[in-house]
Amino acid sequence: MLIYKTDEQVEMMRQSAMLVSKTLAEMTAMLKPGITTLSIDKAIGEFIRDHQSIPSFLNYNGYPFNSCISVNDVVVHGFPGKYELREGDIISIDIGVILNGWHGDHAYTFAIGDPGEAVMQLIRVTKESLYKGIEKAVAGNRVGDIAFAIQEHTEKKYGYGVVRELVGHGLGKDLHEDPQVPNYGRRGSGAKLKEGLVLAIEPMINLGRRDIYTEDDGWTVRTKDGKPSVHFEHDVCVRKNKAEILSDYSIIEKAERANTNLFTQNQIAEPLA
Repeated sequence: MLIYKTDEQVEMMRQSAMLVSKTLAEMTAMLKPGITTLSIDKAIGEFIRDHQSIPSFLNYNGYPFNSCISVNDVVVHGFPGKYELREGDIISIDIGVILNGWHGDHAYTFAIGDPGEAVMQLIRVTKESLYKGIEKAVAGNRVGDIAFAIQEHTEKKYGYGVVRELVGHGLGKDLHEDPQVPNYGRRGSGAKLKEGLVLAIEPMINLGRRDIYTEDDGWTVRTKDGKPSVHFEHDVCVRKNKAEILSDYSIIEKAERANTNLFTQNQIAEPLA
C-alpha cells in the first residue's frame, strides 16, 4: 500500500532527512586513513542521540549497529568493526534516524585518498545516476521511469553492474514502505507516482559485474568479483513538476572538500573516455 504524506508530514520528514545529512557531514570531517569503521559508527550513534533522535538501523530486524559502513567491494549493510581505513579505500556510509516518529535514510560514498580514475568515475557516474532517477520522480510518472533512468546512465552508458537484489523504497513512519524502487527496469512500468509519496532512491552500482553475495553474518553484501561498489541515496518527495529533495548533499560536499584526506571530483583532471 502506498502511503501519501501531507505537506506538514513532508516538512517533518525533511527535518529527519536533514539530521541524516548533518550527521553525514559531521562524519565527513572525521574520515582519514587509520580510523576504524567502528569508531565512525560510535560517533554516528552519539551525534544522533545528542539531537534527541534514534538510529533507525539499530536493532532493525536484529541489525546490531547504528549505521551501515561499506568499504570497497561491500555493496551495502557493511558491519562497522576494527578495520582501519587505508589510502585508496572507498567508503559508503548509510545512516537512518527516527525524529518525531519519522524516518530519514540516506547514504554517501567517499574516497580516502586517490582510489584511481576508474573508481572515481564510478563514484561520479553513480551520483549522476541518482539525480537522473530523481528527475523522473514526478507525479504521473511510474517507478519504472526512475529505474530506467538510473540503469540507462550506469549500465547502458558505462557498462557497470546494476545490483538487482537490492532496491530503494518508500519512506515514512516505517523505514521501508511501498513501493520498492529498483535501479533497473522498463519505462512506464510499476506503481504510478502521485504527489506526497516519499521515496529513498538509492543506486547501488558495481565497477564490475552485478553479481553479489551475502556473508555469513546475514547482512554484509559484497560483489562476487571483488570489485568496488558505490552507493548514493537521497530522500525525495514526489511533486507535480519537479521532485523535492528532502536531504542535503551540499553540506556533506562542503565538508568533503574541506577534508584533505578525501579525494573529490574536482581533483580529477579529465574524465575517462
